Amino acid sequence: MVNFLWLFLMLSGIVVAAVHGRIDDVTKAVIEGSKVGVETSLGLIAIITFWLGVMRLAEAAGLIQAITWLVRPLVRLLFPGVPPGHPAAGAIILNISANILGLGNAATPAGLIAMRELQKLNPRPEEATGAMCTFLALNTSCITLVPTTVIGIRALCGSHEPAAIIGTTIMATAIGMTVAVAGDVLLRWFYLRKQGRRNG
Repeated sequence: MVNFLWLFLMLSGIVVAAVHGRIDDVTKAVIEGSKVGVETSLGLIAIITFWLGVMRLAEAAGLIQAITWLVRPLVRLLFPGVPPGHPAAGAIILNISANILGLGNAATPAGLIAMRELQKLNPRPEEATGAMCTFLALNTSCITLVPTTVIGIRALCGSHEPAAIIGTTIMATAIGMTVAVAGDVLLRWFYLRKQGRRNG
């Protein structure tokens, strides 16, 4: 659907420019936009590569193991229906750890594996379980210590201190994660209460 919208916007822009005799502006915009896209991509590669290198050093220093150790009790608390040692628990821990370190590329595969394993525990495959909803809320709002992509974009845009947002990012994502988890717990409580009334 989104692809069709983008195609419609581009074709309509070309048609309108042609009708008004300004097709040269479309050609200039395409060339300049492509140039900016290439420059932005190359710049992001450099910045993200640097931060991934920093994270690699942190991993070698035991930071990821420490975060995993810290996250494990939280996972047990939030996902009581996941048996200890189940592959879903490991994938959830890996996903959260990667999100905390701002490694979105590493978090996505772990998140997909976690959802697949949670689905195996689902007694009603056509409906999402509470654990799946909790994981989705946690995954999309997880606290981030190093927002590598945003730092890269700020650096490309000429920011004098591109990493200055780390503190505010930690605070904002921590608040977001707290609100998301609290909302999930609250909504689940209302849902279970409603179900109890129906059954009672």
